[in-house]
Amino acid sequence: MSRIGKKPVALPKGVKVTIHGAEAVVEGSKGTLRCPIHTGITVDVQADSINLTRINDEAQNRAYHGLTRALINNAVLGVTTGWKKELDIVGVGYKAAMEGTSLRLDLGYSHPINYVAPEGITIGVEKNTHLTVTGIDRQLVGQVAADIRKFRKPEPYKGKGVQYTGEVIRRKAGKTGK
Repeated sequence: MSRIGKKPVALPKGVKVTIHGAEAVVEGSKGTLRCPIHTGITVDVQADSINLTRINDEAQNRAYHGLTRALINNAVLGVTTGWKKELDIVGVGYKAAMEGTSLRLDLGYSHPINYVAPEGITIGVEKNTHLTVTGIDRQLVGQVAADIRKFRKPEPYKGKGVQYTGEVIRRKAGKTGK
């Protein structure tokens, strides 16, 4: 039995889950999310929890059991509290600013980078060097943060670039000349 899959998903007050064919629709105070449900998984929605079971012990059904439970749990948490990723910009002259709905990044290139966030994602800029990416879809928040980090990954000598808050960059010694 899957350790994650057999745990029930707790439903807070104000969250409504309905099953439509092969997907679960999760509605809450922050919005609505849709989660796919594999054909080998059955979902039992009760008043305050959701239980997931699999129809047999095939390897594919075992794999999807915990995954489906995690996706539904992430959707429930997303529509109640939301998800947030924080990024720091390190480097002299490196900065970010919001211009309307697009994010302008100055990362040492000869041109600024303009990034338009997808629908459902909000990007906040604090102190020109700290970004917060927030939204209700965990996968989309993580993807947007990864896309922003990809513009200038932190380099190992001085640590300049865009990094996640709290990320540890392994540093190299560099040249040792006399």
